[in-house]
Amino acid sequence: MALALCGSVSVAWTQNGEAVSPVPAAEGHVPACIFGVVTSETGELYGGVRVTLTFSGQGAAPAQSQTTESNGAFNFADVTPGTFTLMIASNGFTTQTISGVLRSGEQFDAQTVVLPMAAATSVVRVTASQPEVAVEELHEEEHQRVLGVIPNFYVTYVPNAPPLTARQKYVLALKSSVDPYTWLATGAVAGIEQAGNGFSGYGQGAQGYAKRYGATYATGFINTMLGGAVLPAMFKQDPRYFYKGTGTIRSRVLYAIANAVACKGDNGHSQFDYTGILGSLAAGGIANLYYPASDRAGVGLTFENAGLGIAGSVVGNLLQEFVVKRLTPKLPHQPSNP
Repeated sequence: MALALCGSVSVAWTQNGEAVSPVPAAEGHVPACIFGVVTSETGELYGGVRVTLTFSGQGAAPAQSQTTESNGAFNFADVTPGTFTLMIASNGFTTQTISGVLRSGEQFDAQTVVLPMAAATSVVRVTASQPEVAVEELHEEEHQRVLGVIPNFYVTYVPNAPPLTARQKYVLALKSSVDPYTWLATGAVAGIEQAGNGFSGYGQGAQGYAKRYGATYATGFINTMLGGAVLPAMFKQDPRYFYKGTGTIRSRVLYAIANAVACKGDNGHSQFDYTGILGSLAAGGIANLYYPASDRAGVGLTFENAGLGIAGSVVGNLLQEFVVKRLTPKLPHQPSNP
């Protein structure tokens, strides 16, 4: 049994926290007091709980505060009569309040105050960083294949896709360059050239085919690495085509044409496509180092080929805008647009 003193009044609680009627310690004046016990919802006695007693009204007494004993008891003795409020609070618990009017000489029993656990409210915001989102977007783009076979890596169907990091640009270019389809397509082009005796300086037979194959692959590799990685990283431009998919047919056609000479910068703004055009010119110039002397292109032809490359980009962009998406089965984040 726990015992608390209310002025000259003895107040007792049993082990389960139930209050026993106070018994005057002596006859005569009995001072006003407020007492009680704090427990959990399961009846456990709570020690160390903060109990604050405040008064209101004109000439109100100053506030008092104490913590409950190990048996959960609190006791405010010699209390000035008046309107009061008890506030019982502890971290992790729902604050309880008791209000009343204390009369002269009254022994106010607050009874057993149950202090429930506070409802846990957690708000968890999980926000991926821009590089993390870019990694996920790149992973999805690496699975985009027309008819499930032909790589379609350099297009994104997410209008607000974050920019690729320099490393991601190199990864995408390298993956495109070593894709099995690239090797097969190079072999087909080399076969067509040999059949038509293109680059006749290479000759015929297996040796001639191997030279054509190597030259064709080298030109494509250099063009992809320069236009898809080196220059985009240098000029901070995105080498991908950003699918529009909305608006009128006319607006989409104009968008596709414009993006043959423009691209999105890493800052999100449209810019002149230095990377694609310079990459094509550089690849053509470098090709003169390994093509047969009789077949090397002059400066004029290099620029002519660059112009043809731009025209090819227009056709490719139009196909991307109106045809390719329908033929690409694996589009994890397809927009609702057609």
